[in-house]
Amino acid sequence: MARRRSVSSVGLEELVAAKEILISCGSGGVGKTTAAATIGAMAATHHGGKVLVLTVDPAKRLANALGLERFGNTETRVPEAAFEAAGVSPRGELWAAMLDTKQSWDDLIVRHAPDVPTRDAILSNPLYQNLTGKFIQSHDYVAMERLYEIHTSGRYDLIVVDTPPTRNAIDFLDAPERMADFFSSRLLRWLIAPYRSRVIGFASKPFYTVADRILGSQFLSDIAEFFILFQSMYDGFVERARAVEKLLGSSMTSFVVVSTLEAAPAHEANAFMELLDERKLHLGALVLNKVLPASMLDRPAAAAAADLSARRDEIAESLASLIGSDPNLARVLGVIGENFTNFAVVAKREAEQRSEMARLPDTVVSVPEMEHDVSDLRGLLEIGGHLWR
Repeated sequence: MARRRSVSSVGLEELVAAKEILISCGSGGVGKTTAAATIGAMAATHHGGKVLVLTVDPAKRLANALGLERFGNTETRVPEAAFEAAGVSPRGELWAAMLDTKQSWDDLIVRHAPDVPTRDAILSNPLYQNLTGKFIQSHDYVAMERLYEIHTSGRYDLIVVDTPPTRNAIDFLDAPERMADFFSSRLLRWLIAPYRSRVIGFASKPFYTVADRILGSQFLSDIAEFFILFQSMYDGFVERARAVEKLLGSSMTSFVVVSTLEAAPAHEANAFMELLDERKLHLGALVLNKVLPASMLDRPAAAAAADLSARRDEIAESLASLIGSDPNLARVLGVIGENFTNFAVVAKREAEQRSEMARLPDTVVSVPEMEHDVSDLRGLLEIGGHLWR
């Protein structure tokens, strides 16, 4: 049975200070990219050291918010001018990178190839060149490889990872194991065995006869060469995959789940938090975005709103001596009172749902609906004030 926690009033500051990797997860459109960038900006501003925001989800608007024209696979430092424009002087450095799948795969091949001829053969293989971006969860796996490579380099004190939407984030977690399983799969051995031995067995001959007629012998040869070459890197891939899995489960890593309190995102967030709990991965925080303010739960305010609706005619008559008589005033007062009451009902439901979702994470923080879009570092740091509290 899942453990139950009381709703925490502690912010993210302690979590950020204690970890080396934070992985931001959530449904699409709930603000997880903004949350990842905000955590990175706040850490660089208040904690010091070198902080990297690594985005796997290609949300290019992140560059604008960080004061960058663009960034890619190579880490790029956020300029001091961006912090100055936000009115702060950071104690540390903030860097950003966006995963370039093709470049990361090329780097991976260079790292793991047993020798130069094998490396060059893989990089020049037509199938590799065409399918690098789609090959067996390649985006998810290479993202984990990139995270591991950056972390082990020791260049950064904190890495904040912005993942794809939740369902893909599960693939993100499973990618190392799937890659290791693929390299030892019966399917792969069956596919390449005839080309390795140059003898087609009776069971596989019909398939290869048809495939050769439809696809051409060169295509099949490219496939076989591709996977034979990849199998030569089996030990390196599997060893690294296990190391990545160990890193995700270590005390250095924590997950931050981001959600709104709408039904679908909240359901996905709950399911993902349960999954993290089952896998014994550290769930450091739940960030609830676009939450109604706590003032909507104020009982005297609710009573005043009900009174305003009930006595709108009387109150409108009293106000007439101050602002003049207006036949619409009573109706406007009634709508104001009813709207507050309706929002108060929603706020109460949100508070109950927040309490229910708080049973697994160590920390739960809420960010209210912002009056303006976040378009710069100042906006990120404004949100950061809510995350830190």
